[in-house]
Order: sequence, then C-alpha cells, then structure tokens
Amino acid sequence: MQLLGIHHAAIICSDYTRSKHFYHQILQLPIIAEHFRQHRHSYKLDLALPDGSQIELFSFDNAPKRPSYPEAQGLRHLAFKVANIEQSKVYLQSQGVAVEEIRTDEYTGKQFTFFADPDGLPLELYEA
Repeated sequence: MQLLGIHHAAIICSDYTRSKHFYHQILQLPIIAEHFRQHRHSYKLDLALPDGSQIELFSFDNAPKRPSYPEAQGLRHLAFKVANIEQSKVYLQSQGVAVEEIRTDEYTGKQFTFFADPDGLPLELYEA
C-alpha cells in the first residue's frame, strides 16, 4: 500500500449556516456538493482546495464540543498552505477573523500562524 495524499478532512460544526459562510465565503473554498440528509437531520458540504483535497463540513444535532483547546488527543489542528502569509493574515483580519502573530518554524524556517473557525477549531496558515 502507498498513501498518495490526503483526500479530505471532515469537520463537524455547531452552526451549519455560520460555518458554511466561514469556509465558503471567508476562506473562499468552492462548493463541490451540498446535501441535506433528512434521515440524520444533517448537512454534508464538500468544499474544494486547489490541490484537489477537500473539506467535508457536517452538521449533527447535539454533537459534543471539542474537549480542550488545542491539546486534546486526536487531531490537533488543520494547516493550509499559503503563498504569502502576511497577505493571508491581513485578508482574514479584514473579514473579522482573529489571527495570532506570525511565527517562524524553528526547524523549517517557514512562517506560520493560527486562527480559528466559528467553533474554535484551530486552523493554521503555513507559508509554502
């Protein structure tokens, strides 16, 4: 077996409309497909990233909150590659998104920063 890459990351949100706006409008991810699954009373939204990977955004009634920020066991954060970290930070801030100070990775020398989605999921920008 050889893994070829990451196909998608799945995110469960607390407010579907708010999270759809954040990922589609603010992060500017194109919608591939959107489905309401009546039997589960749940939305599933597929969003595209330029490299072919996807984000699946789900809504479920009464889904539990993330246990702690960000050091719970399991997925720690989701990182997005960007060409220009300064421009990306300024853009997010212009959309009302709080963004941490830009830092430099001590091992790679690349710049990165963190911000959060509407549910507090830690997201990272990492300069390519």
